[in-house]
Amino acid sequence: MAYLVLSHFLAASIGPLLTRFLGRRAFLVLALAPAGSLVWLLLRTTQVRDGAAPPTEQYSWVPAFGLQLDFSLSSLQWILAVLVTGVGALILLYCTWYFHEDDPGLWRFGAVFTYFAGAMLGLVLSDNIVLLCIFWELTTVFSYLLVGHNPVRSANRRAAMQALLVTTLGGLSMLAGAVAIGETSSYRISEILQSPPPASALTTVAVMLLLVGAITKSAQVPFPFWLPGAMAAPTPVSAYLHAAAMVKAGIFLVTLFAPVFATVPGWRPLMITLGCLTMLVGGWRALQQTDIKLLLAFGTVSQLGFMMTLAAIGTQATALAAVGLVIGHALFKSALFLTVGVIDHSTGTRDLRQLSGLARRMPLLTAAAVLAVLSMAGLPPMMGFVAKESALEALLHADVVLGGWAYVVLAAIVLGSMLTVAYSARFVWGAFARKHDVPDTELHRPGTAFQLSPVILALLSLAAGLSGAWLTTVIVPYAETAGAGADTGYLALWHGLNLPLALSAVSIAGGALLFWRRDDVRRLYNRMPHPLDAERSYNWAIRTLDRTAVELTARTQQGSLPVYVATIFTVVILLPGVAAATALTGSDLRAWDSPVQVGATLIIAIGTLLAARARERIPAVLFVSVTGYGLALLFLVHGAPDLALTQIAVETVTLVVFVLVLRRLPQTFRTPVRVLDTRLRAAIAIGVGLTATALIISSTNARHATPDSATFVDAAYEIGNGKNAVNVTLVDIRAWDTLGEVAVILAAATGVASLVFTSTRRGRIERVRDLSDDQSHTGADDASWLSAGALIERARRSTILEVSTRLLFHVLIVTSLFLLFAGHNLPGGGFAGGLVAGVALLVRYLAAGRHELDEALPLDAGLLAGLGLLIIIATGLAPVLSGGAILQSEMVELHVPWVWNDIKVVSPVFFDIGVYLIVVGLFLDIGRSLGSGVDRQAAEDESLEAMRA
Repeated sequence: MAYLVLSHFLAASIGPLLTRFLGRRAFLVLALAPAGSLVWLLLRTTQVRDGAAPPTEQYSWVPAFGLQLDFSLSSLQWILAVLVTGVGALILLYCTWYFHEDDPGLWRFGAVFTYFAGAMLGLVLSDNIVLLCIFWELTTVFSYLLVGHNPVRSANRRAAMQALLVTTLGGLSMLAGAVAIGETSSYRISEILQSPPPASALTTVAVMLLLVGAITKSAQVPFPFWLPGAMAAPTPVSAYLHAAAMVKAGIFLVTLFAPVFATVPGWRPLMITLGCLTMLVGGWRALQQTDIKLLLAFGTVSQLGFMMTLAAIGTQATALAAVGLVIGHALFKSALFLTVGVIDHSTGTRDLRQLSGLARRMPLLTAAAVLAVLSMAGLPPMMGFVAKESALEALLHADVVLGGWAYVVLAAIVLGSMLTVAYSARFVWGAFARKHDVPDTELHRPGTAFQLSPVILALLSLAAGLSGAWLTTVIVPYAETAGAGADTGYLALWHGLNLPLALSAVSIAGGALLFWRRDDVRRLYNRMPHPLDAERSYNWAIRTLDRTAVELTARTQQGSLPVYVATIFTVVILLPGVAAATALTGSDLRAWDSPVQVGATLIIAIGTLLAARARERIPAVLFVSVTGYGLALLFLVHGAPDLALTQIAVETVTLVVFVLVLRRLPQTFRTPVRVLDTRLRAAIAIGVGLTATALIISSTNARHATPDSATFVDAAYEIGNGKNAVNVTLVDIRAWDTLGEVAVILAAATGVASLVFTSTRRGRIERVRDLSDDQSHTGADDASWLSAGALIERARRSTILEVSTRLLFHVLIVTSLFLLFAGHNLPGGGFAGGLVAGVALLVRYLAAGRHELDEALPLDAGLLAGLGLLIIIATGLAPVLSGGAILQSEMVELHVPWVWNDIKVVSPVFFDIGVYLIVVGLFLDIGRSLGSGVDRQAAEDESLEAMRA
């Protein structure tokens, strides 16, 4: 099952490449991922139908916290997975003819859509509640990207942000509830269903938080507005996310946990009330729409309310009916959305007031739409009718858990069904009927292939209606898990002449009457007051939040940096500082272990004082660097050569970067404005220092247990095959942390470099031999120790610096390589080696300018850093091919003739190589974007001054 999800992600990853070479035909290839998953699922139909123990898969994720990647294929999960993959494959097929070949976002849409399909499949197959939350949020993110497919249109941006905010709110609430349930029971869903957490206030709150996620995802009152707003998305998005996939996630969650949580206080009253209100509000609003896509959207809201009501009741019969409705709705609503897409493409409009005469000229599409509408309205012999009959029958017997309220719910469902029939008739009439006062709509006839997907889905809805007995056998294994009710019921076209059939007739007749008197209904709607509107409330809340933020910022952000810093430091002193000071009692302090520590401390103190009193920028930076080198000495005394080496390299790099920037600033500091009194500044500074001291002492004294790092030395050698515990920790024991850190650093550095000087990041590399005669002959002396030295005027050159660079560069590079490859057993590693190599590159730049940097390493910085990240990822994934875990260490012993000992090659060395390349790429970015940019700016200023002179 994990491989099914992975296949979607892999297909999505190559989607942009496929689109580049195949254009729209790339959707045919992408459809193979859900189609292949559908075949795999169908091959397990018998196993699921027989009610045997569901297939499960487990993969180790974070063993220290007991987290695993758990997947399961129960009856309910199988049904949702079949819908997700089957409908997804048909919609990807439909996209081949829906999009124009020149659509600029085509490459992105195919990839994101397939990613979403994989995330949705992972959601319904998850047997771990935390994993379910992860896939839940992935569907939120991918839906945001899909709804905002055309970012140029403000409607798409607004709708995407609205859907993101609402569903993310629910997702975060759901995560809190999931963690609470996991801590009190289990994180495995199958174990929760077998042994739910004990009844308590915590369990009730946790379940309510889960329901917030379900309510927002499935657009229940008071959050139904985001779904119609999301109709700004392309039609395939609406057909998949808002008919068969994403909005079903909330229904799936409630259906999944109803057997164990339906009796939790508040579950049934809350969900049934919201479900009935949603059904009525959505149906009533659908009757007023003139955009046939919006009509279907509000109809979807109404149907989601119907399904949520049944799923929340928690009896065996309602569970069967709820799943039947899920199947029926996914088929007929996706078919109808795709129908709207064909109409929109063929006529250029979705306004039912302008559409006329399409039935005669589009007979195939009309037939498919009529079948789907019959199912939506609950008419035989469609799946919608079968599911509705089962639902009405189940509600008549729901008094075992609802008492007399069951008949109130039944009345609400019948009224909602009337509205459903009315807006179903309105859709067919508005989209296909020939209206006497409207001329026939101009039509570009669609091809048969374009209409294939809605036709297949409509026929499947008919086939499902005729296969009620078989569907019952598939759903019953889930329905029997519900505790209440002794009879699961069954799905069938004919239940006899009974009360549910009479109620269906009443709803059909009432819906027909509402459609016939549609003008009266519209006038009634216009006369009704509308004091409450969820979308207006949302917009008001967002505007209020924006206005409050602006006013609060205007009052608190006065533009004074000293005030900001003083405020932050004062809060640090008063809160964590006071707390740390109260924990200092009983502290056993020792002044020093070695006289060298005293000397290093004095160096740091003197450097700090001199930096504080410096009046020029360069000396101030030099004194600050003295404190950094003193700290490196302390690391060395404490037996941490790796930290000392890294600290020295980082301090050197920081010093160079400061010097690069300070060249363009005034030599001396500007006389400060006395916003804060000097004595107040000194008091705050002393308080911060004492706070830091108290925090260090109290946190050190608070440690009583043996730290985990105590075992790292032995683990580094036994597991990581290295003697340097620090480096092995970075590239093996905690490799996930390092991978995340380098990825973040790379992204941040790329963004900063692009923001500082956009043109230099994209400019070509200019070696000396590539320069024109005008560029290479500037009147400078051609004699130089460096390749680009001749390009610099003699007055700006330093022969000593050039000779030193010529001698030191290769030594530094060799040293960096030694640190890289020796770091697994000796002080060093990829990061330290990369820093030393970066220092060597910056030395070349300082000696002879940007062209010398290009001579030193004529490679693109982004390419180098990206290659490093690719090597790291490949190193992490390689063990999986041999059955190992991600980032698992491997060692190979090589026997080389004429070598005294065998050579041991460990896989983390390649991880280190990736880190090395990333660091070197970052230094190239620093030199080219920051240093070279400042050089160009200085040259432009000098040229301007010369012209003025």
